[in-house]
Amino acid sequence: MDTLEDVDEVVHEPSDEFVESTNVYQFMQEYDIEDYDELVERTTSEVPGVEASGVDWFWDEMVDYLGIDFYEDYDTVRDDTEGPQFSEWYAGGELNIAHNVVDRHAAPDNETRNKVACIWEGEDGEVREITYHELARQSNRVANALEERGVEAGDSVGLYMPMVPEVISILYGAFKVGAIAVPIFSGFGVDATATRIEDPECEVLFTADGFYRRGSEVTLKGTADEAIEQAGHVEHTIVYDRFGSSEGDGDIEIPWHDERDEWWSEAVETQSDDYDTESMDSNDESMLLYSSGTTGKPKGIVHTHAGALMQAAKEIYFGFDHKPEDRFFWVSDIGWMMGPWTLIGNHALGGTVFMYEGAPDHPEPDRFWEMIDRHGISTFGISPTAIRALRKYGDEWLEGHDLSTLRLLGSTGEPWDPESWMWFYENVGGSEAPIINISGGTEIMGCFLMPMPIQSLKPCTLGGPGLGMDIDIVNSQGESIADTHERGFLVARDSCPSMTKSLWSGDERYLDEYWSSFEDPPLWDHGDWAQKDEDGFWFLHGRADDAINVAGRKVGPAEVEGALIDHEAVNQAAAVGVPDDTTGQAVVTYVILEDGFDASDDLREDLREQVGDELGKPFRPREVLFVSEFPKTQSGKIIRRAIEATYTGEDLGDMSSIENPEALDELEDAR
Repeated sequence: MDTLEDVDEVVHEPSDEFVESTNVYQFMQEYDIEDYDELVERTTSEVPGVEASGVDWFWDEMVDYLGIDFYEDYDTVRDDTEGPQFSEWYAGGELNIAHNVVDRHAAPDNETRNKVACIWEGEDGEVREITYHELARQSNRVANALEERGVEAGDSVGLYMPMVPEVISILYGAFKVGAIAVPIFSGFGVDATATRIEDPECEVLFTADGFYRRGSEVTLKGTADEAIEQAGHVEHTIVYDRFGSSEGDGDIEIPWHDERDEWWSEAVETQSDDYDTESMDSNDESMLLYSSGTTGKPKGIVHTHAGALMQAAKEIYFGFDHKPEDRFFWVSDIGWMMGPWTLIGNHALGGTVFMYEGAPDHPEPDRFWEMIDRHGISTFGISPTAIRALRKYGDEWLEGHDLSTLRLLGSTGEPWDPESWMWFYENVGGSEAPIINISGGTEIMGCFLMPMPIQSLKPCTLGGPGLGMDIDIVNSQGESIADTHERGFLVARDSCPSMTKSLWSGDERYLDEYWSSFEDPPLWDHGDWAQKDEDGFWFLHGRADDAINVAGRKVGPAEVEGALIDHEAVNQAAAVGVPDDTTGQAVVTYVILEDGFDASDDLREDLREQVGDELGKPFRPREVLFVSEFPKTQSGKIIRRAIEATYTGEDLGDMSSIENPEALDELEDAR
C-alpha cells in the first residue's frame, strides 16, 4: 500500500439514513454508545459499572444478542487463569455449531425452514438452490455415514472437495458427530494434501472426481489417491460425482480402489435423514485449518465450537450488517478460512450464501458482474489482486450489468493500492457501497481489523479494531505507538473466543509463533506492519517479516509495489528482496503493464525513478522485469515466494496451490 499521504482523503461518507439502518447503530443505541471510538472502547476496555473487562462483557452479551443456542449454559464467559495464551471461553457450556447453523433453522416451527441457505452456480451455468430443510436432511445423512464408518467425537475428517453445495453438508455433518473437520484447498497437489491428511490422521476423506475450471475438467480423485498413499491413515474415501463418472457418463477415467472408495450416492444418499446432533463442550475442537505453509511446515490451527461460531456470526452481523434478505458472496474455497467463515457466519443468522464453482473470467471477464446482477447479490467479497486483474480487462465489461443490489463490498488477503480500491468502490459499488476491508487470519477465524459500515472511509483503510478485539500498534519494546501515528507491529493485547487454542503440533510452536515477541505483558504478535493516521484510520503495510533490508534501511514489499502501481502504465506489481554484494539486499520488481503500454528501457528507468522519488533512492529497484502474469493461488493471491525463488534460483518448494504454473516459465524468461 502507498504511504498515508496518498490515501489521506475521505471518499466514502455513509448517509444518516444508511447509518441508522445498520445493526451496529442499533447496538449502540441499545447500550447508550455515542460514537465509533466509544464503541471500540466499550467492547475492548472498561465498561462503566461493570467489573468485567470490556472484552469479557462484550462476548458475554453477544450470546443472547446474536441468538446463539447453548445446550448447557456456561459457568463463566472466560477462564484465563493460565493467561491469555490459553483462555477457555464459555467454560462449562455445551453447544454445537451444526445446531446453530442448520438444525434450529430447519425446525418445523421455524419460518426459515424453507428459506434458501445456498444458491450455487457451476461454471457451466447450472444453478441449484438448497433450503435449510434440505441442508439439515443432507447433513444428517453425512453424520450417519460417518458414524457407520466408525467416526466418533474427536476423530478428524478430511474435506478435499470442490465448491459444490454438498461441501456444506459435509462440514456440518462432521460437526454433528463431534468430529474435527479438516478442509483442504481443492487446488492443492499431492504433497500439500498429504500433509493435511497425515498430520491429523484423517480416517475418512471426502473428495470428488473433479470440478470445472476455465471450461476444462480438473480431476481430484487421482491426486487424492496419491496423497492417501503418501500419508496413510485413510480407510474410507467418499467420492462426490461431479462429472457423471459413477454412471459411466464421464469422459475421464477415475481411478478406483474397491476396498476403500465409495460413491457419494451409495455412502451418503442411502442414509437416514434423522440424526441427533451431539452436544459438545464449548472448547471442543470443531475444525483444523492449516496455514498456507509458505514458510516451514504448515501450521494446524485448532478452532473450537464456541469460538468459530461466535466470531463469524459477530462479524457477519455487525461488520457486514447482515439483513434477512441478504445474498452473500465471498470468492473463496472451502480450504481457506474465508470458506468456513462465510458459511458459519451467515448460516448462524439464517442467511443465504451464494457459491460459485469456477474461474472469475470464464467464459468472459464479466462473469462476476453477470452473476451479481442475475442473482441479486447484496454483499460481495474478493481479494485486491483479483480486482486488479479484473480491472485490467476494462470498464466496458461492467456495462449492461445492474449491480445496484450491492449494499456492501468486502476484501481481504493483501494490501490495496488506492487506484484499484477506488475502481472497486466507484465501478462495482457505485460510489455508495462501503468496502469492508478486513484483516485477521486463519489463526483467529476472523478479523483483528475491520471497518464498521457506519464509518467514513479513506482508500485502503481497514477502519479500526473489530468489536471485542483489543488490538494495538507497538514498537519493538512492546510500547503502544498507535496514537503517535508511527508504523509498528500489529498486536492483540488480549485473547478472543476464536483465537486458536493452540497448534495441532503442540503448545511449544504455538507460543513461539505468536506469543514470544512480547512477553511482559504477553502480546499476540500477528506479524503485520500497521499504522494509525491522525484521523484515526488504521492501515497495514504488509508483513513485518517480509521487510527488504537495503544497507540497513527497511522497506515493505507492499510499499514498493504501491509506488509502482501509482504509475499510469502499471496494473500489478510484485517486489522481492534479493542478495546484493554491496547493500546486503536489493529490490527487484516484476510488473504487469496496463493495456496500451509497451515494455521499454525508458519505461523501466521511469519506474525505477518513481520508486526512488516516493520511497528514497536506496529503494530504487535494481531491476524492473516485465511479465504478463504472476503465479497465483486459485483464490487470487500472488505467490511471492515463487517469484523470489525463481529469481534467486532457489528451490521453489511446494507449488501445489498454484493456479497458473505457466507463469513460472515467464518469470524465468524475464530473469
